[in-house]
This record gives sequence, C-alpha cells and structure tokens, in this order.
Amino acid sequence: MIHQPAMQDLLAVLCGSLVGFSLALIGGGGSILAVPLLLYVVGVRDPHLAIGTSALAVSINAFANLIPHARAGHVRWKVAFIFAATGVVGAFIGSSIGKIVDGRHLLVLFALLMLVVAALMLRGRRGGPDRYPLPHMYPRLGAVGLGAGGLSGFFGIGGGFLVVPGLMFASGMEIIHAIGTSLFAVGAFGLTAAANYAISGLIDWPVAAEFIGGGIVGGWLGALGARRLARTRGALNLIFALAIIVVAIFMLIESLRG
Repeated sequence: MIHQPAMQDLLAVLCGSLVGFSLALIGGGGSILAVPLLLYVVGVRDPHLAIGTSALAVSINAFANLIPHARAGHVRWKVAFIFAATGVVGAFIGSSIGKIVDGRHLLVLFALLMLVVAALMLRGRRGGPDRYPLPHMYPRLGAVGLGAGGLSGFFGIGGGFLVVPGLMFASGMEIIHAIGTSLFAVGAFGLTAAANYAISGLIDWPVAAEFIGGGIVGGWLGALGARRLARTRGALNLIFALAIIVVAIFMLIESLRG
C-alpha cells in the first residue's frame, strides 16, 4: 500500500502531466484545470494555496513553452514587453484582491470562469489576416494587457484564452504570432501572482515542483501527439470543453453545498 504523502506526490506529478499534455495538445485553456486538480485530486485543502501553487506552475510551463516559439520566430518581442508590463500591474492587483476574497466565493467565481472558457473553446479560435501593426496599437495593448493580467492574477491561471484574442484585437497580428507572444505575457502574469501569494505563504513548494516536473513531461508528450492528432484537434477541443463543463458544475455543487 502506498503511503499517503507518497500518493499525494504521485498525484501531483500525474496531474501536472495532464495539464502540460492538454496545453501542448490543444493550446489555451488547459491550465484552467490546474486549480481543481490541485484541490480535488492532489488534496490541497485551501483554495488560496491551490491558486498560488497553480500560478507558479503555469508561469514556469509558459516560459518553457516560449522557447520553441521564440526559435521559430513566432514572438513579437516589443508587443510582448508592452502587453506584459501593464498586465503585470493588473496581475498584482488581481492577485491582491483574490487573496482577501472568501475561498468559497472564489471557487464559485472560478467555476463560472471555467464555463466561459469552455464556451470559447467550443466556439473555436479563428485566425484572421495579418493586419499588424494596427494604428494606435500601443495604448490598446496596454489597456487589454491590464484587464487580462487582472483576471489572470485573481484566479491564478495562465489566461491564454484571453491573451491570444486580446493580442489579435489590439495589434492585428495573426494567430500564430499571438500564440507565441502570449506565452511571455502568461509567464509574467503567473510569476507576478505567484510572488504575491508567496509573500503570504500561499504556495505549496513541494507540490508546485512536482506539478511543474509533470507538466514538462506531459508537454513534451503532448507536442509529439499534436503532430499526429492535428486533424482531430476539433474533436479534442470538444471533448476537453465538455470535461471543463463537468468539472465546473462539480465545483459549483461542492462550493454551494459547503
């Protein structure tokens, strides 16, 4: 029989692998499962602790995934820095508010956000023509970055599902550049939120390390699978969106019942 702490270690690695795998396989939206997995599978009891731990894991995984996109020339660095600069301010404000919100209310809001993410995934992300750079691009980038960073910090998520369309709307870049550029912003937002939570002692460091390690392995496997399953990605998005809906409903029931 596996000792309970060893079981928690194993579950943290497996859950991290699942998040990393889903992110690499289908793109944005995968990291939103990190908080419910930490709470209901790994056994992290405090919602604030789960959010802080998730923010750190999401940040490290985003920076790791940034490297191949940067090598492929998919990152527009000036846009990334401007978007991240205001987004970091938003992430700090959002995470500061999140720390003082009652944990049960926070989970209800998180579950509602998951339903929004599922709806966006079902709708699908469509790329348009490259209109980069748009007129008055930088003020738009700053405003959108502030809002996306605020939500990312409040919920301890990557927010790629917000950042990618936000970058496309504000700058006019095509989707492949938006995905690559978004990873820098997602990493910066997550690191800001994680630092804010760490100051309050709201990160489980061993679990975070296990989650990150699993995420790197899962991301590598997901990247291999993405090439083979490219034609079925629409079906994968559908399955994943439905899974998010089920988890969100479960979270709502648990939070309201508690």
